[in-house]
Amino acid sequence: MEISRTISGSQVERRAASRPQPENPLAIWDRAQYAVYALALAVSISLWFLAIRAPLWLDETSSFWQISAGFWQIFSRRGHVSAAYPYILWLTTRITGTSEVALRIPSILAMLAAAYLLYRAARELFDRDVALIVVVFFCAHPIVVFASIDARPYAFGTLAINAAIYILVCLRRSNSNWLAAAFGVAAGASTHFQFLFGAVLPVLAVCFLLAKASDLKTLARQAGFAFGAFTLVFLPVIPDALQLFRYRETYVFERTTPRIVELSSTLAPGWSVFIFTGIVLLAVATKKVDWQNRPDRWRFLVCASLGMVPILILYGVSALTPTNIFVARYRLVAIPGIALYWGWLVSRIDSRLLRVLFCVALVATGAYRKLRSENSHQHGYTWKYALELAEKSASPDNAPVLICSDFPSADYFSMPVGAAAKDSGFFTPLSYYKLSVPVVGLPRALNDEAMRIGSDFVHQAGQRRERFLALGYRPSFETLRWLRKIASPAYDVSTLGQPDGILVLEFRPRKSQPEPR
Repeated sequence: MEISRTISGSQVERRAASRPQPENPLAIWDRAQYAVYALALAVSISLWFLAIRAPLWLDETSSFWQISAGFWQIFSRRGHVSAAYPYILWLTTRITGTSEVALRIPSILAMLAAAYLLYRAARELFDRDVALIVVVFFCAHPIVVFASIDARPYAFGTLAINAAIYILVCLRRSNSNWLAAAFGVAAGASTHFQFLFGAVLPVLAVCFLLAKASDLKTLARQAGFAFGAFTLVFLPVIPDALQLFRYRETYVFERTTPRIVELSSTLAPGWSVFIFTGIVLLAVATKKVDWQNRPDRWRFLVCASLGMVPILILYGVSALTPTNIFVARYRLVAIPGIALYWGWLVSRIDSRLLRVLFCVALVATGAYRKLRSENSHQHGYTWKYALELAEKSASPDNAPVLICSDFPSADYFSMPVGAAAKDSGFFTPLSYYKLSVPVVGLPRALNDEAMRIGSDFVHQAGQRRERFLALGYRPSFETLRWLRKIASPAYDVSTLGQPDGILVLEFRPRKSQPEPR
């Protein structure tokens, strides 16, 4: 009898154990919140692809021109910058082709890798949910959205910076010499893709020294490996950097004084300040602000300095000197640090629910602003439509086309003559969007070179009674007005269109007037 009761009891226990147990509410909440973070990350990355099929803008055609003559011509066509990116682009186009989308694939892959490394760095500094907020903020930032599909080297420069940041935070707890060398390589590599990304180097160096300050022997050894590796990587950049500094005025498009609103929109894009203020007020009301635990000083220093110092260097140079380098694509150097600093701020809120709300509101408002924008499917201004209009008008009678270069450097060099203009670095849109008619190149500004070429051409065209077209972007409108003026005695001038701000003028010879009797 006792044995049967024991057997029956064990059967009941087995049945009870086999029944599904009610799931822990905390586990359900964890899965739900990370599903929300995954969705927010997917939405922020999807913003990158809104303009993936847009025509190439001016600088992207420059990237194509660098590789268009083949592998052996890349180095000579690189200008005063490193050839690292053109070689990468050439290699990938052997696989993907040279369509607009294909040219942008390398940047997309590089930015995805950069986002992953930033997450790994943030995970070393914060809790998992805060690290996800950091990477969501990074991916949804308007500057990152633009650079992620830009067929330019900036995404690769960001990848190198994020690799250096990740290795930096790992070095705080590691005595590895190889890791220190990798830190130097990553820091040096960032300058190969954009020399101005060197603005982050002083911050990386100071944070590294402070991270190892408690162990001077290890600091000296690792610093030697890091500096040695950095020197080897950085040496090839020095000649290009010296040339870039010498001709710095030829590589800056915007010459306006930087505005505070540009600085503030970089540090806090969209409505992020208002959203965070609302979340903080809720946290204070519900006593969810972490006032007890003192923040780690080194962690705060890393996040704040990486976010503030590079952007302030660019702003200060632009505000105090005639050279404006406070351009959106150069400000990209500070975005990883800005994202980490926002992560530090959010980490002071001791509520996972409020953190989720901040992330959702941030992505929702960012996506709303992007989708409502008239330029959401555009990627910078493009010469494509102006050149198509010129081709359609000029091809029936093979009318020549005067084109003002859109590069500032064109104002300091002699213009290519004849067919060489179509394959010149001053007129890179023609390498991708072709013109079948003759092209005459002009500088960007109305200078002595522009007036000499323009006067000779108009005189010869007038003698032949030849119809021609003239194209120029906004900085060249003065040249177009001047051409209209000197041609007015013999030509009727009309505007064919102004697609994306590029003015297309037609110069048609006037009909002969009858001789007075």
